[in-house]
Amino acid sequence: MDLGLEGRTVIVTGGSGGIGRGIVYGFADEGCNVVIAGRDAAKSQEVADACAERPGRVEVVQTDVTEMPQVEALVKRTRELFGPVDVLVNNSGGVFYPRPFVEKPREEWEWELNLNIWGVVNCTRAVADDMIAREGGAIVNITSNSALVPAAADQVAHYGGTKGYVGSLSKALAYEWGKHNIRVNCIAPGWIVPHEKDHVGEGSFWKKYGYDFFGTPEEMVEKAQKGEMFNIDSQPIRRVGRPEDIADLALFFASDRAGYITGQHVSVGGGAYMP
Repeated sequence: MDLGLEGRTVIVTGGSGGIGRGIVYGFADEGCNVVIAGRDAAKSQEVADACAERPGRVEVVQTDVTEMPQVEALVKRTRELFGPVDVLVNNSGGVFYPRPFVEKPREEWEWELNLNIWGVVNCTRAVADDMIAREGGAIVNITSNSALVPAAADQVAHYGGTKGYVGSLSKALAYEWGKHNIRVNCIAPGWIVPHEKDHVGEGSFWKKYGYDFFGTPEEMVEKAQKGEMFNIDSQPIRRVGRPEDIADLALFFASDRAGYITGQHVSVGGGAYMP
């Protein structure tokens, strides 16, 4: 489907793997100029290289979104490469390690807060002045079902809380910036599984503990098909989600087809959450 995004400038944070990879692929397929912002330069370049035959152009700017000077340099470099930023996808985020709330050490709280909250704030602030001056833009924030479904925040309560902050911030900015034709929407992924085990970087929760807990992507698909995967079997749509499930909605939110939609928080998780 042609969403009219060809030639637009897009920044995707955390674009080096998993959901981010799917989002980058989607925008590249639409003919966008995409900048991958991530700490893992090698894995980010791998994603960019995989887009070589797609209509859009993809570049990498190594960035730690928790550091404002690096984020400002990211936006400056993006402008040099492609011009002003039309779309920002705040996808960077994660859980340091799942634990009961009372057992979680302070340094893990700080790590999650810095990445999931300050990373979004930094990137949003860095593109804000230009979008306001140009009277237009789209921001898509990737949150989590952990902010919407209590059971999905089990052992990751602080993570769910940080994603809840992003949801509330997004609504506030959607209201504040609507007069500037800047739309801000959220996507809350459910259980989204990479297509291949190496489609994520070393910093991904999949590499840190996810594959050990839940198995390989192939094993998770097989378990879901057999009705043996606990967090899938209770869903109305009983399959694992894939990165493109998130990308499809991100593309829509970024496009003029969603020009009358802002301040929305949509779960993409097989019906695990229904407002």
